[in-house]
Amino acid sequence: MLKDYMHKFVTPEVAAKAVQSGDWVDYGFGGGYPELMDQALAARKDELKDVKIRGGLVIRPRIEVIECDPEQSTFSYYSWHIGDYERKMQAKGLVQFMPMILRQLPYLYRDHIRVDVAFVPVSAPDADGYCGLGISNYAWRTIFENARTVIFEINERYPKLHGVNGSHRVHLSEADYIVEGEHEPLPLRTYKDPSDIDIAIAKNVVKEIPDGAVLSLGVGGVPFTVAKMLAESDLKDLGCHTGTISDAFLYLHKAGKLTNARKEVCNGYSTWNLAMGSQELYDWIENEPELFYPGDVDFVHSPERMGQMSNFVGIMGGVQLDLMGQENAESGGKRQLSGTGGQLDFLEGAFRSKGGKGFICMNSARTAKDGSLVSNIVPFIPGGSVVSSPRSMNHYVATEYGVAKLSGLSLRERAEAMISVAHPAFREELAQYAKETFK
Repeated sequence: MLKDYMHKFVTPEVAAKAVQSGDWVDYGFGGGYPELMDQALAARKDELKDVKIRGGLVIRPRIEVIECDPEQSTFSYYSWHIGDYERKMQAKGLVQFMPMILRQLPYLYRDHIRVDVAFVPVSAPDADGYCGLGISNYAWRTIFENARTVIFEINERYPKLHGVNGSHRVHLSEADYIVEGEHEPLPLRTYKDPSDIDIAIAKNVVKEIPDGAVLSLGVGGVPFTVAKMLAESDLKDLGCHTGTISDAFLYLHKAGKLTNARKEVCNGYSTWNLAMGSQELYDWIENEPELFYPGDVDFVHSPERMGQMSNFVGIMGGVQLDLMGQENAESGGKRQLSGTGGQLDFLEGAFRSKGGKGFICMNSARTAKDGSLVSNIVPFIPGGSVVSSPRSMNHYVATEYGVAKLSGLSLRERAEAMISVAHPAFREELAQYAKETFK
């Protein structure tokens, strides 16, 4: 079967010639990354003009089209969600940010934006020519079905799972060109030891989680700490339906807690769109593919689908919250730190779920560079900062001082609830603002 597609196998340098001046090129999202094609495209810097590259949440240490062209004479890089490396490049003016809500991304590609060339990272093919999408399903099928030219880059290090009913696979026949070669080790996402505040917040959240809960865990210290506490708890039959599967879920699996036995959707499977974590996580996905339902954004980020499951619990981080419950999850003033991503998707999914709960988890205060204490609960989201989640969407707020339930409350009642979980040093001034504003 593979011999039928050998004519499509070319070097990355040949495949890169498919890119023309003025093209939009898609690199994908998260840990999955077209490493060889990025290098080959960068090598064409002097041959091309006005090539625009889209990607997001890149955690590998470099993007060659940025590094080779700091003057941006040929390449412009656009990010859907600022990752670690992209944040450094953004500070140099080399990354442009594009706001989006992740569940809407497939609609953008179908009807609103152009994609000329798609660099799709895939796993090694099986004997029938099927490849897995490795650690980043993303919205790849939607993207390459709307692209002029599709280039598959085979990464020999990717897990080879294809997903239930082919939810995570593509076929060599769908590519115009196929490239292969030696790749660097997969990018790893690691976690620091939790702080005392992380532990206090996690304890407050764990009290709210019942047996059989279906979990969506964001990437960060508090979700990771919640998972470790759940692994050591008496809870059982927990489930996974999450944007990014991480080592947090591996901890739950090792403890025998992650059975997915009570899920009304994808019963028995852990459902995810991206994988990001340790090599042990990637090995788990490779060695036990029967445990997973990796799906695309349309499937995983659907609030309607989350609403079909009981006790759906989303645990996410924030930067600031104001007294009305508006949340900034992605900016420090005018500086873009990350992106909205799928947060709104999972908050709405929790609202729709019977027994569901969506948590925004955040330190009540932080220490500024000058050593002063600054409240993360503010009277209002300041000008220049982003409102990632509107007040009408936020359900629960957790800090080290407790959990505030906001849904169904008036503005004045919301302010009182928010003040109850604020740092004690700021409660008086917040209460004074609330008294004057929410009469």
